[in-house]
Amino acid sequence: MAEPIQQLTRNNNPQERQTIPFTLIQRKEKLGDLLYEKRQYGKAKWACIKMKEKQYEQSICLGFMKLMRYICEQNSSGLYLGITIPIVTIVHTNESQSEMTRSVTVAYYLPDVLQDEPPHPFDSDIIIEEWPSTIVYSRSFRGITNEDSIMREINLLAEILESPELCLQDTFIIAGYTNPAAANRHNEIWFLQRP
Repeated sequence: MAEPIQQLTRNNNPQERQTIPFTLIQRKEKLGDLLYEKRQYGKAKWACIKMKEKQYEQSICLGFMKLMRYICEQNSSGLYLGITIPIVTIVHTNESQSEMTRSVTVAYYLPDVLQDEPPHPFDSDIIIEEWPSTIVYSRSFRGITNEDSIMREINLLAEILESPELCLQDTFIIAGYTNPAAANRHNEIWFLQRP
């Protein structure tokens, strides 16, 4: 278990981690700073676990550890599956977007070689889901992710987008590129374009 967590924590071995493939549609910049990217992610299979702890940080840490066990041989293949980044967390807000609900889904993109036949998880809480092709608006941010920082990032991206009403208003994705325990981790907030 320690080896994959160390791989995810180390930023000097990016070749050991597969980045989720996407097509860049548009980059919006202002005075040389990247405000957001519009991307298309293809249809793909993900290992997902729903969590409902009292705090967001508890949910992502426990969900991440369960997914790591699946990645690290607790699956029907008995093999280490490999790290893909980002690990994503689906969060929901109330109608007024003033606070997050407790229910979150932590998800791991299955590596390309496993997309056709994903290994079955031993943990019955982990479900393999096929997600449809999706257009997202992505904005990068650094630091810890908690209810306050996520709500701040949702509000920031909503202000920047020309037409935020084209996106889902109560469902957002936090994409984490580094270990959830890292202090200055690289994250993105994703708005999902309505189908």
